Order: sequence, then structure tokens, then C-alpha cells
Amino acid sequence: MMSLPDVAPLDRQFGAFISRLAGSDASPLLEALAALTAAALRSGHVCLDLVPLAGDGLRLAGETIPVPSLEEVTVLLHGTAVVGAPGEYRPLILDRGGRLYLYRYHRYERQLADDLLALAGSAAQPPDADRLAEGLERLFPDAGGPQPDRQRQAALTALHRRLSIISGGPGTGKTATVVRILALLLEQAADGLPPRIALAAPTGKAAARLRESIRTARETLPCDERIRQLIPDRAVTLHRLLGTRPGSVRFRHCRDNPLPSDVVIVDEASMVSLPLMAKLTAALKPGARLILLGDRDQLASVEAGAVLGDICAGGDGSAAAGEPSPLARTITVLTRTYRFREGGGIGALAAAMNAGDGRRALAVLDGEQESVALRELPAPGELKRELRQSVIDGFRPYLTAPTPEEALARFADFRLLTPLRQGTLGVEGLNRLVEELLTDEGLIRPLGRWYAGRPVLVTVNAPALHLFNGDIGIAWPDPAAAGQLRVCFVDPDGGSRWLAPARLPDHETAFALTVHKSQGSEFSRLLLLLPRQDSALLTRELLYTAVTRARERVELWGDRELLHAAISRRIERNSGLREALWPCCPVDPPIVPLAFPAKLS
Repeated sequence: MMSLPDVAPLDRQFGAFISRLAGSDASPLLEALAALTAAALRSGHVCLDLVPLAGDGLRLAGETIPVPSLEEVTVLLHGTAVVGAPGEYRPLILDRGGRLYLYRYHRYERQLADDLLALAGSAAQPPDADRLAEGLERLFPDAGGPQPDRQRQAALTALHRRLSIISGGPGTGKTATVVRILALLLEQAADGLPPRIALAAPTGKAAARLRESIRTARETLPCDERIRQLIPDRAVTLHRLLGTRPGSVRFRHCRDNPLPSDVVIVDEASMVSLPLMAKLTAALKPGARLILLGDRDQLASVEAGAVLGDICAGGDGSAAAGEPSPLARTITVLTRTYRFREGGGIGALAAAMNAGDGRRALAVLDGEQESVALRELPAPGELKRELRQSVIDGFRPYLTAPTPEEALARFADFRLLTPLRQGTLGVEGLNRLVEELLTDEGLIRPLGRWYAGRPVLVTVNAPALHLFNGDIGIAWPDPAAAGQLRVCFVDPDGGSRWLAPARLPDHETAFALTVHKSQGSEFSRLLLLLPRQDSALLTRELLYTAVTRARERVELWGDRELLHAAISRRIERNSGLREALWPCCPVDPPIVPLAFPAKLS
């Protein structure tokens, strides 16, 4: 008997709706599977995998529902008016691999796979060989090492193919590489019109970091000043690039109205969900280049899919003739890191976590590296006292800054991270605790929800206000409004913008962030607090993502055995994208079982 966690009432209502549509073909099993398919989406899966359920039974909301063999389930589902095969127009789609989808998500998956394979198999306009050779020698000088220059390899791919994927951990030079690729592309067009280039990222924070990185990298670029000035540094969110439509899941730019850009570069691609990536590839104009930058080992999008991981599942740019997919020649994985000191603690800890080696990770934490540390969680009644000094030292600099712009810059020096949203060790409890500590110290004076110095994280896209998910602002007395409290944001051009608190879209206090929300950010120092009990949320991807947000120091508070178990655990998201992109490559089975939130009742 297979017992699954209950699903949410909304999922149950969807199952009942499908059952009503099915009419005389309805059955308790159809209703339950429809509800579980909806729940799977909210858990990040693209579909419901029926294979582990077949031949067993489901215990849902106290009711036992037998599940026959996969063949019998397939016959039963396809015998209804609400379940179709790929290519049919039905509310639910069941493919040959035993994956049950909502129609729209199956369409997203198939469309994205078709678009990516078409891009990967399409050569770009051939570059001028002599000009390219000279540019490569100047921009990617031979380091003389025993290993091939993967940055140069990525540049060659981007110049010859319409699709280029550059994956690598933090500090491996992804942005520096793409800036040099842009210089090469602009030099190729030196005798004509330069290509139109768009820079984008999933969140406002990630877009701001991309902009800053490109500005820094192009300053020292060994190229003509005219080329340097043509390299854009304006980065926007993907939603803004595609053109949001209020109240609609559709964008202004689509297959019928493509983007005008000749080159589209997307940073932090691991954070892009399946629907958003499908809409992006559909919006590319014929002949356009797409360059994806990201870390395939990071946490995937909080929404459905693990697109970058699926894209990079079968290749690293080293495949020869007879590769299993056109994608094999488009992927470059950068491995040398420039952010962390060679042999330093953060890099060594991240590498051990990424390899799933809990013993080695603990050895790094137990070593004499000053950049990493592990301590046991204090008892619940001692947490506030034990956190006090870290919180005061971490947040005092920004709260004593002379201007809000300087405060925003200093705010990136330190952050609390947690896997959880609720509870004393979740973001809600930690943010309240930090406010208490800062109030006790006299650094903030909250008379209500709003106070000078309150940091806020925007959690939704609000194009009309030019605010997007991930943007961070700080409440500050506005000198232009007689010192009234306003929230200051830094614009893409580096200027500041003030908004009244009442005008803000959905937001939350940002002293503590979930690890998911920290993606696309970078901090000098961070403190990661793990829960007291083990959870399927704790995986090596989550820990690796958290640790690699820091440049200088990482402190972990948690149980050693729990940490070891989490490093040994991987999470897989159910989808058919990997199989569609890499049909000849084996797909590892999920290691973490399906997790469904809330309740089926």
C-alpha cells in the first residue's frame, strides 16, 4: 500500500472537476490522479509519474484506492473523454512513459524540447574566420595549461551555433566569458549594423547583478573603445523583456510577435521555470541566438520544472561525432572558480556538497579554514541570545549608513538564510527575532510594520511600478517628501527611486531569506540555519546553493548527522523534458519521493 501526503483543497476541487467532465467514465482513481497531478505541479514537478504508483494502492484522506498495473491504468485513463495521448487536445495527457500531465504543461514541454533541438541543430551565420581567430587570441589568450580553455570553447560555440549553454558554479567566469563573446559578435559586424542584444534574468536582483558584472567586465576588455561602448549593460527581468500583460499568462512577444533582438542572453537560467523558458524560446525571431548562463547544480525554479538541469543532463560540450543529441555541441561547463581562494574553505565545502560527499564536507567544516564554520543549533530558548552578536555585527553597518543608496550597498554584506518559511527557524520567525534584537540595540525603532531601515523583498512582478520579484528596497526618510518614510529602490541605471509603502506590491521583510529566494544574490557573509528535524526539503542542491551565495564566510548552524544526510540526498523533478532532449541517455530514477503539500480532504 502506497500512502501519499494529502493534497490541497484546490487540488481536490480540480480532481472533482475532471471527474464531472468525464461523466460516466469517472472513477475514484481518475479523480485522485487528477488531484495528484495538480498537486505535483505545486511541488515543482511538471507531471505525475504513474510508474511508482502502479500495482499498489493510494491512501488518500482516509480512503484506500487500488491502483492496477500501468497497462491497466493506461487503458482506463485513455478510455475516458478527459485523458488523451500526446498530440490530442484533452484536459489531461498521458504519455508512453506513464507520465500524466495537465494539457498546457505537456504543450510547454513539447514546444520547448522542439525549439531547443531546432536551435541546437541550427548553425549561425558563419563568422569571418580571420577576424574571429584574431579576436580569440586577444580576448582568450592561451594560458598554456594542460586543460582545454573552456571559456574559449564556449565562445566558439556561441559564434557558430544559435544556441549556447554555459554552465558553471559561482565565480567560474560565466559573465566574463559572455562579455567577450559579445565583443566577438560586435567585431564580426564591424562593417555593418551591430546586432541587437538583450540581457535578461529571472528576477530583478539577478538582473541587477548581471548589469553590474557586465559593467565591471567590459572596463578592462582588450578591444576597441567603440566595441566596448556597444556592449549593453541594461539587463531586465524575463517578464519585462517578453512584455507582461496584466491579468494574463501570455506575453506581448510570442511566436507571432517575436522579440526584435538578434542575441538574447539569460543569466541565472537554473531559476527559469518550464513555462517561462518555453515562452522565451517561442518569442525568438528566426536566426536569433540564445545564450543561457547558469549553474546546473543549483536549486531549480520554485515553479514547475528543472529546465537547465534537464538541458545539461547528457553533455558537457565534449561529445564527438555520433552524439545522442544536437545539444551535446552547445554545452560548455566551466569548472575553474575565480571567486573563492584556491584551496579555500567555501570552494572546498561547495565541491564536497555538490559531489554528495557528506564526510568530506564535515571534514572541511571541522578544519582550520576561517571562511567556513559549523556549530550546533542553540536550544529554542537560547536562540535569541546566541544570534544577538551575529545580527548586530551583520546589520549595524547598513543601518548606520548616511544614505539609502549606501545602505542598500552595505545590506549585501550579511544575510540569514533558511530552508523554511514558517516556524522559529523559518524566515517569518527569524525576521521577527532580528527586529527584536535590532530594537533592543537601538538600531531600529519600529512603531508598527514600517520603520526607517526596514529592508523589503518584492515577491511578485509589478511592471507598472517597474518592480519585479527579487527586487530589494529599504524604508528611509525621503528628504523630498519632508522626511516622510518611503521605500528606496535602485534603478537599473544606478539612480534611486522612492515609493510610498502603501504603493508596494506583495513584499516581505528581508533580514532572513529562504535559500530559494537567495538565488541570484551574493553576500559577503551568511549564516545558514538548518531545521531541527530532517526533511525532504534538505538536499545537496539546497545546501550547495546556500553556501555558494557567500564570498568570504559561511557559518552553518545545525545537526551534523542531519547535514550529512542532506548532502547525501538529491531531488529530481518529474518531467519528460530530459528524455525528449537526450533520448539515448539513461535517466536516473528520482531519489527523493514525490512530496505533495497540504491536504486532500
